[in-house]
Amino acid sequence: MDNKKLMIIDGSSLLHRAFYALPLLTTKEGVYTNGVYGFLTMLYRIKEEYDPGYICVAFDKKGPTFRHKEYKEYKGTRDKSPTELAQQFPIIRETLNAMNIVVLEMDEYEADDIAGTLAKMGESQGLETILVTGDKDYLQLATDNTKVLITRKGITELEIFDRAKIEEVYGITPAQLIDLKGLMGDKSDNIPGVPGIGEKTGLKLIKEFKNIEGVYENIDNISGKKLKENLIENETIAYLSRRLGEIITNVPLDSDIEGLKTREPDFEELLKIYESFEFKSLISKIPSEYSQIEEVLDFDIEHNDITSEDFSRVVDLIEKKNKFAFKFLIDNWNYIEDSILAVAIKVEGEPTFYIDLKDSLGSFIESFKDVFQSEKIEKLGYSLKDDIIVLFRLHIQIENYIFDPKIAQYLINPSQSEYSINNLSQEYINYYGIDEEALLGKGKKKKNFNDITEEERRVYLSYMLQVTFKLEDVMMDILRKQNMEELYKNVENPLIEVLANMEYIGFKIDKEELISLGEKYSNEIETLTSEIYELSEVEFNINSPKQMGEILFDKLELPVIKKTKTGYSTNVEVLEKLQGKHPIIDKILRYRQIVKLKSTYIDGYLNLINPKNGRIHSSFNQTITTTGRISSTEPNLQNIPIRTEDGKMIRKAFVASDENHILVDADYSQIELRVLAHISKDEKMIEAFKEKIDIHSKTASEVFHVPLNEVTPTLRSNAKAVNFGIVYGISDYGLSRDLNISRKEAKEYIDNYLENYKGIRKFMVDIVEEGKENGFVETLLHRRRYIPELQAKNFNVRSFGERIAMNTPIQGSAADIIKMAMVEVYDALKTRGLKSKLILQVHDELIIETIKEELDDVKSIMKDIMESAIKLDVPLKVDIEVGDSWYDTH
Repeated sequence: MDNKKLMIIDGSSLLHRAFYALPLLTTKEGVYTNGVYGFLTMLYRIKEEYDPGYICVAFDKKGPTFRHKEYKEYKGTRDKSPTELAQQFPIIRETLNAMNIVVLEMDEYEADDIAGTLAKMGESQGLETILVTGDKDYLQLATDNTKVLITRKGITELEIFDRAKIEEVYGITPAQLIDLKGLMGDKSDNIPGVPGIGEKTGLKLIKEFKNIEGVYENIDNISGKKLKENLIENETIAYLSRRLGEIITNVPLDSDIEGLKTREPDFEELLKIYESFEFKSLISKIPSEYSQIEEVLDFDIEHNDITSEDFSRVVDLIEKKNKFAFKFLIDNWNYIEDSILAVAIKVEGEPTFYIDLKDSLGSFIESFKDVFQSEKIEKLGYSLKDDIIVLFRLHIQIENYIFDPKIAQYLINPSQSEYSINNLSQEYINYYGIDEEALLGKGKKKKNFNDITEEERRVYLSYMLQVTFKLEDVMMDILRKQNMEELYKNVENPLIEVLANMEYIGFKIDKEELISLGEKYSNEIETLTSEIYELSEVEFNINSPKQMGEILFDKLELPVIKKTKTGYSTNVEVLEKLQGKHPIIDKILRYRQIVKLKSTYIDGYLNLINPKNGRIHSSFNQTITTTGRISSTEPNLQNIPIRTEDGKMIRKAFVASDENHILVDADYSQIELRVLAHISKDEKMIEAFKEKIDIHSKTASEVFHVPLNEVTPTLRSNAKAVNFGIVYGISDYGLSRDLNISRKEAKEYIDNYLENYKGIRKFMVDIVEEGKENGFVETLLHRRRYIPELQAKNFNVRSFGERIAMNTPIQGSAADIIKMAMVEVYDALKTRGLKSKLILQVHDELIIETIKEELDDVKSIMKDIMESAIKLDVPLKVDIEVGDSWYDTH
C-alpha cells in the first residue's frame, strides 16, 4: 500500500450539517444546492489537508435497520428531511461518482456501521484511519490509529479526536462511551436510556464502575434514592440502549480496502456537473486543460504604463474606435474623499493603458475630459457608480456610458449574493481569473489597492476591463431575450449616474442639533437607569439580556413568556406582553428605545459627517434588494424611525445648505395600492382612486359593512393594516399580531377583503400559478424575480414563496416607477441648467435641495414628472412639502 491513510466520510451527516449551516442556495432553475456545495467545499479541504490514499463516503439507506427491529421507536421522533434537503442526496451521489469516490450503503445498516467496519479493516491492515462526521457517536471508534474529525460551527471548523483526546475530555475510554450512551440515551435517535441520567451523572457512574455491568453489580453502593430506583426499574432499557447506540464493526461488506484507493476524477463529467449546478468557485479545482479555457478565450492580459506624453495617442485610439472601458483606483474605499491613485483605460484590440495619476492628474483631465464628455463615444465599466463619483470630483460630466456588467447581472439574477467581476467572468466566459477577495482579503483585514504591488493593480485592472468588454454582447443578449433591455437602458443604467450624484453631493447636517438631541437622550438615559435600579432594588447591566432576565423573572418573579438556550428571553415582544404587570417594564422599553436612537442615529451620524463640507454621504446600493428597491448604507437613511416623535426629531438635523436653499420633498401617495389596483384590474379599487375617495375609509366601509360616512378612525386604521398587509402577503397570524386581535377575527377581515375586492383575489391566485409555471414573476417593466420556493414541498417554504409571488409585482413595480421618476427628474434639472440637486430617495419620496429662486420650477418638475412616470389605470398622486429641514417637510 502506497499511502497509509484511509478516509471514511459520513455522507448523510455531512450533507445534513452543510444544508443547515449554509443559507438556501438555488440554481436559476430553482434546484437547491447549498448542502451539496457545503459538502464539496469541506471534502476538498480535508482531502487537501490529509491526502488520503483510500477514501469512501458512507450513506444511510432508506428503510428500517436492525435497530428498528429491536426497538421500533428508534429514531421515531425525527422529522422527515425537508424536500429542499432530500433532493440534494442524488446530486451529491452523482458528483461523488464523477469524482471516482466509492459510495457505500447497505440495507439494514447505517452509515456509522459501514464506517466502523471499514475502520476496523483498515486498522488491521496498518492504515491510519480518519472518520469525518458531525455525529459524536463515532467517538466510540477512536483508537491510537483511528481518528474522528467532528464538524463544528456548521462545517467551518473541525475538531480531531483520538483515544488520548477522548480520555482527556471525558475521562473514560472510547469503548466506555457506548456504556455511557446506554445510561443516558440519545434524544436525537430516540434511544430511551435511564430516566434522570444525563451526561454528568452517567460519566460519574462509568468512571466509578467501568461499564453498565459494573453499575448493576454495585447497585447497592449507588447513592441517591431516586437514581437507584430509576436504574433498577430500567435495567433492561439500559442494556437495550447500549445495543442501539453501539456501532457494529462486522458488517458483511462487498468492498475491500483496495477497492477504495483514491483515483483521479472524471474531470470532464465533473465540469459538466459544476457548470450545471452553478458551482463557479469549484470549477477552479478542475485542471484548465479539461475546460479548454486558454484555447477558447486566448485570454492574454496585456497592459502598458503610459505617461502624459502618450495621452494624445490614447485619445486618438479612443476617438477612432468611439468606445472604451475605464476604471479608477483610489487609495482606500471612500470614492468621495480618498486620493486618486491611477486609472486604467481599455480600447478594444489594444493593451490596457495604465496611468499613474499621482503626479499627472491635471494633464489627464486636460487630455481626457472631452472623450469622457463626448456624447458620441461609448463608455463601459464595472461598478461604474464609483468611477462616476471620481469624475464628478474632477469636474467631468460623463456622457454616453452604456454598459456595467454588475447592473446587468442584477437584472438577470437579482437573488445573487455578490457580483464580483471574477464570478461574472466565470459564469459567462468560462474564465476563472483574478479573485478580488483572494487579492485583497476580506473583513477587518481587507487590504486596499494601495497595499498591493503596482504590478498586481495593473494586471487586475487589465483583467477587469477585458472581461467587461467580453461580457457586453452576451449579457445584453440575455436581457433582450428576457424582455429587460428597455428596463436596463432606460432605468437601471441611467440611474447609476443619478445615485453617484446623490452620493457625491450628500445631505447637509446641523451638527449642533444632533449634539443637542444627544445630550437630551443622555440625560433621559441617566434618569431611566436610576429609576430602573430603584424599581429592581439592585444595580445591574441593563444592556445584558441575561442579567435583565434574572431581575425580571427570578427577583421580581414576573411570568416567564419565553426561554432561550442561554436563559430567559427579554426581547421587545416579551417585554410588550409584560406591560402592566410591573412599572419597570415601561422604563426598560423606553430605555432601549432611547439607547438605540442615541447610539445608532446620533453617535453614528456624528461620526459620518464629512469634516470638509459638513455633509453626510450615504451609499446608495442598486444591486442589494431582490424587489428592485434602492437601499442605503453608511448610514442607512431609509430606516430612521418615523412612527415616534423621537425618531422624527432626528430628521431636524438634516437641513438645507444655507439661507439660499430649501428642501422640497415629493412623496408618492399610496403608490403600492395604486399599482395593486392597476395590476389586479379590481373595479372597486380603481373606482375609489379615480373618484378620489380615501382608500382606507373605502376599504373599511366594504370590509366592516358600515356606510362610508360612519367609518371611525379605528376602523380606518384597521382597514389600512389590511390594505398594506395584502400588499405584503400578510397571513391571518401576522394581521392578528399587528392589530392585537384574534386570528379568527383577522381571518374574517382578510376573507371579507378578498370577497369585496374580487379582482385582487383573482390576481393573488393567478400570480402564484404564473410563478409556479414560469419559475419567476415580473413587474410592470418586466423586472424578474425567480421563486424556487414555490416548488418546495415544505409548507412554510412554499407559503413564503407564495407571499413573494404576490408582493413582488406590486413592490417591484413601485420601485421601478420611483426609479423612472428619479432618472427623469435628474435629467430635467440637468438639461434646464438648474442648480437645484436631487439629494435623497427614501422609499416613495424624493428630496431636492432647491435654490429658492428655482422653487416653483422644481415643484412643477417633480409633480409633472412623478405623476406621469408611467400610465396606470388609476392616477398617480404626489404630495409636495417644503421646509428648511427634513423634519419640516413632513
